[in-house]
Amino acid sequence: MTASFHEMWEELRPIGRNSSSGGYRRHAWTGADADCRAWFKAQAETRGLAYELDRNGNQWAWLGAATYEDVAPGDAVVTGSHLDSVPDGGAFDGPLGVVSSFAALDELRRRGAEFGKPLAIVNFGDEEGARFGLACVGSRLAAGALGTEAAHQLRDGDGITLPQAMERAGYDPEAIGPDPERLARIGAFVELHVEQGRALDLSGDPVGIASAIWPHGRWRFDFRGEANHAGTTRLEDRRDPMLTYAATVLAAREQARLAGALATFGKISVQPNGVNAIPSLVSGWLDARAAGQDTLDTVIDGIERAAAERAARDGVDLAVVRESFTSVVEFQHALRDELGAILGKTGERPVPVLGTGAGHDAGILSGTVPTAMLFVRNPTGVSHSPAETATEDDCVAGVTALADVLEGLACR
Repeated sequence: MTASFHEMWEELRPIGRNSSSGGYRRHAWTGADADCRAWFKAQAETRGLAYELDRNGNQWAWLGAATYEDVAPGDAVVTGSHLDSVPDGGAFDGPLGVVSSFAALDELRRRGAEFGKPLAIVNFGDEEGARFGLACVGSRLAAGALGTEAAHQLRDGDGITLPQAMERAGYDPEAIGPDPERLARIGAFVELHVEQGRALDLSGDPVGIASAIWPHGRWRFDFRGEANHAGTTRLEDRRDPMLTYAATVLAAREQARLAGALATFGKISVQPNGVNAIPSLVSGWLDARAAGQDTLDTVIDGIERAAAERAARDGVDLAVVRESFTSVVEFQHALRDELGAILGKTGERPVPVLGTGAGHDAGILSGTVPTAMLFVRNPTGVSHSPAETATEDDCVAGVTALADVLEGLACR
C-alpha cells in the first residue's frame, strides 16, 4: 500500500471505534465526528490545500483556489465522500473515499501532473443519517433537496434537534441551506466507495464504475395498541402491536422476495418497553430498495396492505409515514463513459459497470452537477458491519484508478 494511504488509514482507524463491537460510532456532530473533521483539516493543511467549511458543515480542501468563489462556473473537479458511520459500522464505508482522495492527489504530485483545473476534496457531513434518521443531510442541504425548515425539525433519539447539535459542536445552524453558487462551480464530482455487495468479487475485478443507484427510501410504521399486564391479560383480550409488527416484518421479506427487491426492518422503538408489559406502541423503520420505481411501489403497497390487514385482526391502529425517498439515479452517461475510457487505457479488459442499491452523496448531487462513482472490490460483500473489508492491493488499485481519473479530468 502506498505510504501516504497507509499512514492516513492508521491515523483514522481508531477514531470512533467501539472496543466491544469492533464497529464504528462516528455519528454526526459528536466527539468522534469532531475528531474525524480535525483529521480532515490536518490532511488538507499538511498538503498546502486551502481549507474551507461551507454553510452546511461540509468540509472542502482546495488546490488551485483559496475558496469556491475563486473558481469559474463548471470548472472544478471534486472528489471525496464522508467520514461518519452507521451504528457499529465498518471502517471502509465513506472513509475509504476520503483517504483515497488525498492519496490520489499525492500520487498525481508524485507523477508531476500539471493541473489545468481547480481540484477539491470534500467530506460531506451526516451521510449515513445514523443520528437524525435522514441520510445525506450535508449534500441534501447543499443541493436544496432538504429544506431549511425541515432540517431544523430533525431530532435524534434524545430529542436534540439538528441545529442544537450543530451549535453544541461549534457551528452556526442559522447558516444552513441551499448552496447553489458553490455547486455551480463543479464540473465533475467523482466519489470512490467500497462496493456494498459482491459483484466485483464475482467478476474478479478490483475496481468498477457505477451505472445507477436504485430508488430507495425509509418508512416509519407506527403500530398503536393497548398497554396491559403481560402476566394477567388473556391472549384473546390483547391489542398487542408487537404481533402486528412481527407479521409485517415477515410480509416485507415475502414481498421483497417475490419482486426481486430488498426490504428491511432494521430499527424498532417500543413503548413502554417493559419485559412484563404488553406494548402500547411499536414503531418500526422500513428500508426498501428496488431496481425500478414500479417494482418498489409494488413492494411498499404490498407491505402496507399486509400490515393494515393484520392490524385490523389484532385491533391495532396503523400509521405509515415516508420519512425519506430518493428516486432512481442514472449517473451522467457522458462522464461515466469518460471514466471508462480513461481506465480502459491501462487495463487488459473494460472496467465493469454496475448498479447499486446503496445511496450516496454522489446520487444526491447528480441532479445538480455531473457525478460518477468508482467502486473498490469488497471480497465478502458485507457492509454496514465491522466485517466490512477490502484488501490492501484493491485499495491501492482504487487509489490508482482515482488518480488516473482525476488526471484525465483535471490535468493538462
